[in-house]
Amino acid sequence: MCMRRCLVGLTFCTCYLASYLTNKYVLSVLKFTYPTLFQGWQTLIGGLLLHVSWKLGWAEINSSSRSDVLTWLPASVLFVGIIYAGSRALSRLAIPVFLTLHNVAEVIICGHQKCFQKEKTSPAKICSALFLLAAAGCLPFNDSQFDPDGYFWAVVHLFCIGPRLCLLKSTCAVLVGLL
Repeated sequence: MCMRRCLVGLTFCTCYLASYLTNKYVLSVLKFTYPTLFQGWQTLIGGLLLHVSWKLGWAEINSSSRSDVLTWLPASVLFVGIIYAGSRALSRLAIPVFLTLHNVAEVIICGHQKCFQKEKTSPAKICSALFLLAAAGCLPFNDSQFDPDGYFWAVVHLFCIGPRLCLLKSTCAVLVGLL
């Protein structure tokens, strides 16, 4: 069982990094000017893989009513912002810089859980979030390839991803409470 979980984690990490490397290559080296179309293609492939997984019994997907779908609309609109701003930022920033700024969304989640949902947060998680925030804050001063436009789009990306994750967690909590 432990070996299977390690294999799943390794597969996820490999696919996660491969997708960012592929996107960086297509956006920067190939100068692809329609990043939303490219990421829309990736989303379509991901949706098809999810559908195949559902048909094979590997994933469980429940049918939803129209009102359930409408609760996901704000998160879906923010997803479009994530794709566009993330693509613009990734095309201008180095991958480690982009991933550091991208992961600052965890700080937003931690703050949302602590302040609005009144969840108990471990000191280790708070310390981790503060270190991540400090690292992201120091990046512009130590980035040898500093690009203000890239940082602008990374911040826009961050302000789309953080609230979207908070909305999704809140919506999921409401939906689980209804079941």
